[in-house]
Amino acid sequence: MLSKEHIQAALRPIAEPTLKRSLVELQWIRDMMVKEDRVSLTVVCLEKDDEETRKLLEQEIRDRLAGAGVSHVHIRFREASEREREEVAGGQEMKESRGTEEPSDDEVLQKGHAAGLGNLPILDPKAGVKFIAIASGKGGVGKSTVTVNLAVALARLGQRVGLIDADMYGFSVPDMMGIEEVPNIDEGAIIPVERFGVKVMSMGFFIRENNPVIWRGPMLGKMLRQFFVDVEWGELDYVLLDLPPGTGDIALDVHQMIPHSREIIVTTPHATAAFVAARAGAMALKTDHEILGVVENMAYYQCSGCEQKDYIFGRGGGARLAETLHTGLLAQIPVGAPDNHPAEPDFSPCVYKQDSAIGQIYDEIAQQVMDKYAKD
Repeated sequence: MLSKEHIQAALRPIAEPTLKRSLVELQWIRDMMVKEDRVSLTVVCLEKDDEETRKLLEQEIRDRLAGAGVSHVHIRFREASEREREEVAGGQEMKESRGTEEPSDDEVLQKGHAAGLGNLPILDPKAGVKFIAIASGKGGVGKSTVTVNLAVALARLGQRVGLIDADMYGFSVPDMMGIEEVPNIDEGAIIPVERFGVKVMSMGFFIRENNPVIWRGPMLGKMLRQFFVDVEWGELDYVLLDLPPGTGDIALDVHQMIPHSREIIVTTPHATAAFVAARAGAMALKTDHEILGVVENMAYYQCSGCEQKDYIFGRGGGARLAETLHTGLLAQIPVGAPDNHPAEPDFSPCVYKQDSAIGQIYDEIAQQVMDKYAKD
């Protein structure tokens, strides 16, 4: 049976055309999905628009995977972000200054652990991870949809993103992202599932056949802490937490565990939804957590033919909520559904493609979030 390890071994000899370094060693083979004899993956390149070089690279990938027994291959290409270029340039400078071969990943890890230099826990403020909790006052406003798409948008902008499905009773992130695999265990550490460039951890990975979670609050808090402590996240820039609606135990645990986290509040334009959402915002403020802004979801329905906007759930709720919480309105997202099809190799029921109108709105939200942190 094909595995990611087999695919990586087959692709290891393929070099990035400009850098002449293995794409696998650069970790520029991303979003790999393996299902029976089908493989879907994203290739990061320095020069995405060089059509001739891209075609040669694509053919080499297909040839090597065919030799490994892969019948169907879906390849996406993405241009390297500024951060990825800087990381590669920095690694090359270090390699040249040493004048020796670059050590393997295993050697680096062994030396780092021996010297006490392993990755800092993501909860340690020194790790520099930016935590964003996505909250709502009530269910059904699209909070999880906003969380998933914001995480993917941040990853598209070159950020290293983790996503924790902290809605322990109503977990939905794996299904929304089209994830069919479960985390692996490596020397006692849980390896999160990566999808669309986002590392994901959810209670849903550990529940069979969609059974309900019948636990009291303290048990849920312990499970959430495991997601922080026992998962091998690697280096991350952002961790998004999809909180359960309301102001219950999990929201309180998050506020206590991550005093430096910030929040985004999701509501619909309906006055009652905004009124209830204000409670979640008030909880954040009372626990000294900054609110990054409000997202008004299902703000209107836009006719595809005439471009007319119908405000089917009322209007103004998001703006009023933002004013109440003394923050800004990040976006008004229309009613819609991703134009995806189950036959697509990278299918997801709830992730909007970057070239879609709503996908572009999420990219704009992600950029606003990054700009707010850049001002710190």
